[in-house]
Amino acid sequence: MPPEIPPLPVLTPYEQIGGAPIVRALVDRFYDLMDSEPETWELRKMHPEDLSGSREKLFMYLSGWLGGPNLYVERHGQPFLRARHLPFSIGVAERDQWMRCMRRALDEFVSDPQLRERLHTAIGGLANHMRNRAEAPER
Repeated sequence: MPPEIPPLPVLTPYEQIGGAPIVRALVDRFYDLMDSEPETWELRKMHPEDLSGSREKLFMYLSGWLGGPNLYVERHGQPFLRARHLPFSIGVAERDQWMRCMRRALDEFVSDPQLRERLHTAIGGLANHMRNRAEAPER
């Protein structure tokens, strides 16, 4: 009887995109876009002038969310993202501005088209969950 072949390891999205250096670059590109595009002005106004703390928190959060080290939880505890965003009025426009920047950053740093699409969908659901302002139904 032939020897049993061990299963191949399943890579996390964090590993598939290249780990910490790529997550850091993705986060930096996201904030650079948010900071420079006139279309994202409302979103930018919700953030402090100095984006270094925001960059670090998103890097730590995405590292764990993508299946890498759980840096955010280790330092800050459970993220409770929706609760942490309640002080900000987030509607469709803000969600779309956030996703505009994140989609572009993902498109630049995630080369695998299937993984990129899965991440667009998953992070889009996360962004939609942050909405906390009542608005008229979209038509």
